[in-house]
Amino acid sequence: VERTPSLQVPCSLYRHDDTSRITVTTEQAKIITARGANATLPCRLDRDIEDAFGGTNMRIKWTKLSPDYSKEIDVLVSMGFHKKTYGDFQDRVYLQEADENDASLVFSEIRLEDFGKYKCEVIDGMDDATDVVSLELEGVVFPYSPRLGRYNLNFHDAKKACKDQDATVASFDQLYDAWKGGFDWCNAGWLNDGSVQYPITTPRGPCGGNNTAPGLRNYGLRDKDRSLYDVFCFTSNFTGRFYYINSNINGTKFTYDEAIQACHEEGAEIAKVGQMFAAWKLLGYDQCDAGWLADGSVRYPISNPRRRCSPTEAAVRFVGFPDKKHRLFGAYCFQPFY
Repeated sequence: VERTPSLQVPCSLYRHDDTSRITVTTEQAKIITARGANATLPCRLDRDIEDAFGGTNMRIKWTKLSPDYSKEIDVLVSMGFHKKTYGDFQDRVYLQEADENDASLVFSEIRLEDFGKYKCEVIDGMDDATDVVSLELEGVVFPYSPRLGRYNLNFHDAKKACKDQDATVASFDQLYDAWKGGFDWCNAGWLNDGSVQYPITTPRGPCGGNNTAPGLRNYGLRDKDRSLYDVFCFTSNFTGRFYYINSNINGTKFTYDEAIQACHEEGAEIAKVGQMFAAWKLLGYDQCDAGWLADGSVRYPISNPRRRCSPTEAAVRFVGFPDKKHRLFGAYCFQPFY
């Protein structure tokens, strides 16, 4: 699988002036965590001068690189005693400052959208140095298309579709890792850098050809407003209870509205697609019963393949988007823990 040039990190992000008297190191190129956890992005200062770290002229800046590396998003700026955090990072990040050379960034309550690459930059007068560390989340990638059917989402609709299902648009690295784990899907979908790709482990005619190598099929960057595809979403673990309700007190299955009400009566909400995938992949949830989900789809998760459920593979099985008035299915509920 070859990465396209647009997916490569510009070398300047790693280069530092050979004449500078300071350098920074991140020790670990990758930090792996999960949603809801805390994490520390390491960054340490090395200098050939004796000035105390954190002096009035020392400026530390953390930024997050956008998925296509076209811009940097401010996270935290520190100069002496003055510190400022920005946007969604406010009240969730701070400098560790374990010693005078420690510029590590501490995260609390990691969110799905926090994954990505972060740049630590230290500026001292005319000297400056930078390094980059990647924050990755344990989780699961899943394909998604709406009730309208395949290839009906522009990039902006794709972002909303994933968010509505307790997920975010997957990155190239997340899809690549899923492919290495055996993920095979023949419909093209958006990734968070604006590219459109799909993973193939078993080459075949309709999916790039019989004689092609396994890998990620890449359509390249597409018009975010006009191009229509599916989307690959990513979700991580959750804090709550995911469970199935078979029927109401009369022993009958639910319509869609009845499924919502049944979950509500138990102090829960009807589950989202991302929550089902997280329960299946991360918790090994297994239920051979089709049930309603929040988007109006009907699915069921199988971790232990068996006859009449999912005989050949562990998977989340998709039944479809039935008429919401059909009283044919159970309900999957989610009860968050606060």
